[in-house]
Amino acid sequence: MYPEPVRHAPAERAVEVHQPTPLPPAVVAPAPLVAVQPGTVPSVASILLPDGRVVTGYAINPAQPEPIAVKPAVSRAAVNVALGGVGFLAVCGGLLLLTTFITALTALITQLITLAAVCFGGFVAVQIFKPHGHRGGTTVNIRKAIFKRNHFHG
Repeated sequence: MYPEPVRHAPAERAVEVHQPTPLPPAVVAPAPLVAVQPGTVPSVASILLPDGRVVTGYAINPAQPEPIAVKPAVSRAAVNVALGGVGFLAVCGGLLLLTTFITALTALITQLITLAAVCFGGFVAVQIFKPHGHRGGTTVNIRKAIFKRNHFHG
């Protein structure tokens, strides 16, 4: 049903070789040269290539990185003293904030107690000085079997 695969030896395969084609040099009008005097005269370097040609040009010095400043050595004792001072200041600041918080909380509780006393005292004063007249509504006296409903004196 399917055709049998045909196997070829590696030498039988067709090989195509492509050779690069050199491009003719482009003719460009030379740009006008402007004479610029360099601040310092760079050194001229010549290089002999393996095929015998000599290339001459200016050597480009690589950019030198900035020298790294040497850090002065710090003694362990100085570090420990500094860390101890920072810890002491943190504790003092925390205690100052704690005492401020306790003072504010005490003042708040005192004001809430005073407010409760004034409100309760006002409620008691209203109950005491309220006039005691007939209060209207339904009166029920179970022992004497007296029932009075909605009796209003007007």
